[in-house]
Amino acid sequence: MKAVHFGAGNIGRGFIGALLADAGYHVQFVDVNDTVIQALNERGNYTVHVVGEEHTTFTVDNVSGINSKENEGAVIEAIQDADVITTAVGPHILPMLASTIAKGLLARKGVKPVNIIACENAIRATSQLKEAVIEKLSQSEWETIQGYTGFADAAVDRIVPNVQSEDLLAVTVEPFFEWVVEEPSLIGDTVALGEAKLVQDLAPFIERKLFTVNTGHAVASYAGFRAGIETIKEALASDYIKHRVRGALNETKAILVDDHGFDPDEQEAYIDKIITRFENPYLEDKVQRVGRGPIRKLGVKDRLVKPAKALAEKGLHPESLVETIDDALHFYDETDEESIKLKQLIEEKGKIGAFTSITGIEESHPLVELLRKRHE
Repeated sequence: MKAVHFGAGNIGRGFIGALLADAGYHVQFVDVNDTVIQALNERGNYTVHVVGEEHTTFTVDNVSGINSKENEGAVIEAIQDADVITTAVGPHILPMLASTIAKGLLARKGVKPVNIIACENAIRATSQLKEAVIEKLSQSEWETIQGYTGFADAAVDRIVPNVQSEDLLAVTVEPFFEWVVEEPSLIGDTVALGEAKLVQDLAPFIERKLFTVNTGHAVASYAGFRAGIETIKEALASDYIKHRVRGALNETKAILVDDHGFDPDEQEAYIDKIITRFENPYLEDKVQRVGRGPIRKLGVKDRLVKPAKALAEKGLHPESLVETIDDALHFYDETDEESIKLKQLIEEKGKIGAFTSITGIEESHPLVELLRKRHE
């Protein structure tokens, strides 16, 4: 079996690529980082370090790489024969892959099924990629392709910090991982995805992950940054910030229980597990890394604003979420393009104006009123 995976970074190698290789695929990583691609081709394997109460190490074999910047033809050829195509590139990069993926799908011979799964920290990223691919095709081309192509949305969860190593390809990960794939969208009689969890309806799992893992991470990152703290672990060592994290997750818990019927006790246990993961003493994740992309993370459908907006519209006061939104508006990383844009927007319109511009929420909305009170 053959898999094409876009993104040879830490998440690609330490999470999705490793699971695909373990499921029996030859994994071809596609990336623009020529140094990493060359190393993959020279060695054909890499090491993953799993750090927690017990440290384990395993080798991921049967891998190779393609430089998409220099050899699009090789990527198209790989797509021609792939059984599964996955991504871990960042949601904003997905549209840039659409043209190459469309060419590869058109070049496939016969009707051998292929499934595409975008493994990104975004809501229904595969659906977004699907729309971008359709835009590159004529109606007749799309009708042909959809006969043998599945586009399955997924929710992914694993902390993969940027740990420095003398080994270019080695990756450090936490023990916990979750890869949930929406089964009805898969095509083919049998789809081998190894340890992926197949579900009939992904929506509850998307929001549970987004409103627990991503929300909690954001609270620790933005509160930690504002407090001058360097790492997520150090942020959780602060009683105040840990209280903030739990407060925000109790607020999102109300949405998850009401909207999706999650058991309150089970969600509370899930919150406990997430906070314990953040406190892993062997994961030195930087608040700067987690906080990058503040404009996307302040999106109206993302981890902070969506649950806060829903609660505010119910007449509730999501104080922890609103405080974190305010922290996010103070976040700045000079190497992050979105941070630079956010700073410029705030200089032009002020924090409230920047927030309403990013989210599209009217100034009279109760959430904006709650945010405004923090600046009075």
